[in-house]
Amino acid sequence: MSYPFAYFIILVLSICFSLSLPVYADEKIELSDRQTIYVPAYSHIYSGNKETPFLLTVTLSIRNIDPKHQIKITVVDYYETQGKLLKKYLEKPVILNPLESLRYVIPERDKAGGSGANFIVEWISDKFVNPPIVESIMIGTQSQQGISFTSRGKTIITYK
Repeated sequence: MSYPFAYFIILVLSICFSLSLPVYADEKIELSDRQTIYVPAYSHIYSGNKETPFLLTVTLSIRNIDPKHQIKITVVDYYETQGKLLKKYLEKPVILNPLESLRYVIPERDKAGGSGANFIVEWISDKFVNPPIVESIMIGTQSQQGISFTSRGKTIITYK
């Protein structure tokens, strides 16, 4: 076997092996067993020069993205702009199985939360797992105008 041919084989094999490796996003996922998450929500936003409220329906989405382990949602609390608790959604913890999702909806007509509304979500697990994706989705329509956007939750406490 000649040297150029051997180098060619090595090159082809190294390309094949490198192509079969998974490609990951830049974001590093850190496993956790408990977190408190702050989720911005907007029961209305302002539009126009007169700061006219544009009412929105809010959906809080909690997604267990761990493919193997369940998590337990222990707190889902809804707060208004000044930080006053408006509603506790859970009377007892809720189990989310692997890849299961949960949602809570604030109707468009409910403007109590205001433009600075938010949720606090707490979860625990008996194992270290991929933390859930927790986000709010806002949508509204008025006079042939529609708007929709999302807000991703931010971990404010990670327990060690």
